[in-house]
Amino acid sequence: MGDVLAGIHATWQFESDAIVIRFERGIRTPRLFGTLRERRIPHEALASVTLAPGKRGTVVLHAVPRAGADPLVEAAAGQLKEGGDPYRLVLPAEREAPAAYYRDELLGLLPPDAAEPADCFLVAAPQGPQSFKAYDGKASFDGSAEVAFRWSRTGASSEKWRAGDQIFAIRELNGVEWHSPESPDGCLRLLARPDACGSPRPAHPEHDPASVVFGLGYGPVHESLPFAAAVLAAIRGSARVPAIPGASRPYDPAGVAERIRRLGELHQAGLVTDEEFSSRKAELLAEL
Repeated sequence: MGDVLAGIHATWQFESDAIVIRFERGIRTPRLFGTLRERRIPHEALASVTLAPGKRGTVVLHAVPRAGADPLVEAAAGQLKEGGDPYRLVLPAEREAPAAYYRDELLGLLPPDAAEPADCFLVAAPQGPQSFKAYDGKASFDGSAEVAFRWSRTGASSEKWRAGDQIFAIRELNGVEWHSPESPDGCLRLLARPDACGSPRPAHPEHDPASVVFGLGYGPVHESLPFAAAVLAAIRGSARVPAIPGASRPYDPAGVAERIRRLGELHQAGLVTDEEFSSRKAELLAEL
């Protein structure tokens, strides 16, 4: 689509096959958004799109990701607070009309199997080496092959000291458990493949050499969650055949006519400029 909708903390750019989310930086912006900076969300990675009233004179455009489509969402496992959800675009209430227009546009572009879990990750994980300081050590990931835990002299338990610093090959791992540092049991645990398991693992992450513990300001969300997402994506692998743009979009003249009608209403209401109206109408007519 090529249009842009600017909200509080983020801007959404609507492309023909994806939403490009660019996060603003600022004192009041969630730090996770500053870490993510920009994300490209293919339409096939979405289950739905909603628009609802927000707080203090705002509306919220929410792109709901499909289960299994985004490693960040999978790693978070529902633990992110509402204000820290990168799929929510908060807008002033007077921008409700264009937000409703884009909601309807996106709903019309979702694939037929949008309600089904994705077969593989469709959204890219944070790239490159990752690291953060936990309470009992430092966690690092080289970006592709290995995760390392190096224990702190003051924070690590005697069990971890006896085990020594740990290096885990991605090929030997089966998953990652991330428990938010904002919860009492905040930690990151690596899960070994069944054929790589040795002795039973300790019940508490404080005693488990395959875990690092958060708390007291260590392992903040904006550092530990992207780390967990990157490791999870490496474990599962992210190779996939690229989708052909427009291949899943049926020929729908009536749908195009309806979208042109709604665009005209926005133009008459002064919510879309003459230039935007002409450009977008030409794009819609090209679909016929």
